[in-house]
Amino acid sequence: MRDPFRLDGKRALVTGANTGIGQAIAIGLAQAGAHVIAAGRSSCDETVAMMGGGEALMLELADPAAAAAVVAEHKTLDILVNNAGIIRREDSVDYSEADWDDVMDVNLKAVFMLSQSFAKSAMARGAGGRIVNIASLLSFQGGIRVPAYTATKHGVAGLTKALANEWARNGINVNAVAPGYIATNNTTALREDPKRSAEILSRIPAGRWGDPADIAGAVTFLCGAASGYVTGAVLNVDGGWLAR
Repeated sequence: MRDPFRLDGKRALVTGANTGIGQAIAIGLAQAGAHVIAAGRSSCDETVAMMGGGEALMLELADPAAAAAVVAEHKTLDILVNNAGIIRREDSVDYSEADWDDVMDVNLKAVFMLSQSFAKSAMARGAGGRIVNIASLLSFQGGIRVPAYTATKHGVAGLTKALANEWARNGINVNAVAPGYIATNNTTALREDPKRSAEILSRIPAGRWGDPADIAGAVTFLCGAASGYVTGAVLNVDGGWLAR
């Protein structure tokens, strides 16, 4: 009997795979047997080396239409992981239209357009597939000084459910993972601030910062046969933060 957690023979594209959570996801999928295309706006050569194979792809999500066209060239993809995202911090009364548009393009518009491109190809081939979007705790909470990021991550959760509703009949499962506080470059300042780090840890029932591999495990599950009847879900991987 085939291991339902294996991805042998599958082709996956992971965006934002040059570092952090995206890199861990790419490595996790490769370890499960997938051929992984690690995509990012900067070099993903390190990720490919850590995977022990696969491909690196330069992909600029600030131009969602162009990025979707690149994805369309990879006609035999089985898995798409929309991980890439940006954040701009500013008081909402001073938040610029340019920052708003930049965050919307990368975090939400690109997610839709890449998913649409992936689905069109899968449907044309009569094949199913898996899409996993990376949401956030701010898909459920408001945050402070990150209005565009919060809006996009709420949007990612809603879009995940909308696409799942439409594409389930085509064998395309669409789910999302919402990471909690993960030890990456993006959280270095928080972790190095003793007061802020202690405040965060006191709220997390697991009592620790998450590891990027924690997210990779959840994504790998959602890409394999083990989750065949899971679609439209937003899986919180947060050490219990939202349950508190």
